Amino acid sequence: MFTQFKSYIKGHESVPGEAKLLRKIDTFILSFCCLCYFTNYLDRSNLSNAYVSGMKEELNFKGNELSLINTVFTVGYIVGQLPSNLALTYLRPHLFFPAMVIIWGSLTMITAAVHNPQGIMAIRFFLGLAESSTFVGTHYILGAWYTEKELGKRSGIFTASGLAGTMFGGFIQTGIQSSLDGVHGLSGWRWLFIIDGLITIPIAIYGFLLFPDTPTTTKAPYLTSEERAMAIARIPESGSVKVPLNLTFAKRIFTSWHWYGFVILWIIAGETESFSSNALLALYMKAQPAKTYTISQLNNYPTGVAAVGIVSTLFWATLTDFMGGKRYLVGYFIAITGIVTSTMILTRYEDKAVVFGAYYWAGAVYACQATFFAWCNDVLRFQDDRFRSVVIASMNMGSNAVNAWWLLLFYSANFAPRFTKGMWAMIGCSIALALWTTGIILMTAREEKNRDDQELRVGDLDTKIIEETAREV
Repeated sequence: MFTQFKSYIKGHESVPGEAKLLRKIDTFILSFCCLCYFTNYLDRSNLSNAYVSGMKEELNFKGNELSLINTVFTVGYIVGQLPSNLALTYLRPHLFFPAMVIIWGSLTMITAAVHNPQGIMAIRFFLGLAESSTFVGTHYILGAWYTEKELGKRSGIFTASGLAGTMFGGFIQTGIQSSLDGVHGLSGWRWLFIIDGLITIPIAIYGFLLFPDTPTTTKAPYLTSEERAMAIARIPESGSVKVPLNLTFAKRIFTSWHWYGFVILWIIAGETESFSSNALLALYMKAQPAKTYTISQLNNYPTGVAAVGIVSTLFWATLTDFMGGKRYLVGYFIAITGIVTSTMILTRYEDKAVVFGAYYWAGAVYACQATFFAWCNDVLRFQDDRFRSVVIASMNMGSNAVNAWWLLLFYSANFAPRFTKGMWAMIGCSIALALWTTGIILMTAREEKNRDDQELRVGDLDTKIIEETAREV
């Protein structure tokens, strides 16, 4: 089966009708998932945008309350990861995903009515639960539909959509601040949450009607019976197996190197994203004692970080597909980036141009999102769906579990503008990432060799049986 699948993948580009199938699933899977992720990141980034656009003063934020709210969101996000990804192996994705979209859209609009930081804290916990379905759920779906030569680019497009939400969030806040601030007695930052919530409604309807589920369960009206059969043939037979959730399954998870290898990989890599995901540049600008930035500058300047992240993500995702899935190259690139940018800030802090340049360059580490989850999907291609769903969910769950206290320890808002401890933490994570990436390379190479050897032995046995049968005849 392994040899047959490899042969199919090697020549799959010439299969009649496959290009048309790819165009269809790209259109409906990527469009829906990217719209969901865009609004995910729009919601997350706009809390920081609202904070620097009047919410801090209006709700009387004190100390590190913003960081605490982010931590509460992260806790909800962590709790929802594993259940939501397992739910996708039981429930139809075209029903589950839109339901989560409706929930988080409603909670986003409710945020506009809060009167204190504690109200936001309660809402953000449940918002985290609902939004937890999108990131890991999409990577699970992408791994079910796309081959190793296709997966990186699609994962990159998906990740870039979230970064676009971060980038455009600043521009949207600027527009709302100037056009809606004070309309019907509401501050501009309150209108921001209302508009964000309204955006999700047509997205949910679209997903309910047209999302194609998985190759083995799809009933999408735009896929012919031949295309559905082709979609199933493109994935290993083991990928469609549904194993029961029991102690045997749990033991298999926790005794597998895949779980430890990829969970720890993403924990380390996730913390290298802290420069960008925790809005450090915006906090650095807000806390400058000698210079006051306008609301427009506070919202717009940090969008450059996301722009660099988009370019880096698409570049590395496409390159690793072209190179046959060498996702590990990104690990070494990010390690170098993390060490250099942190050193620039530590040693040249008085030079604002250098600091801004370092924060922008650090946005390139966002490339690890697409490539590392694609790497996990590649390695787990011959495992069953539930095993793959648990490992993918555990990766993001582990990273966010660490980030829940990591940002308080190293990147709390009251550490601005220097974040000295955070710079040293970034250097340590970057070194660890290079070492751990090397370890996974060795483990996957050994597993691939064992799989090839086993397939060769099976092939030799089949040949021997055929020869013996021929002699008897």
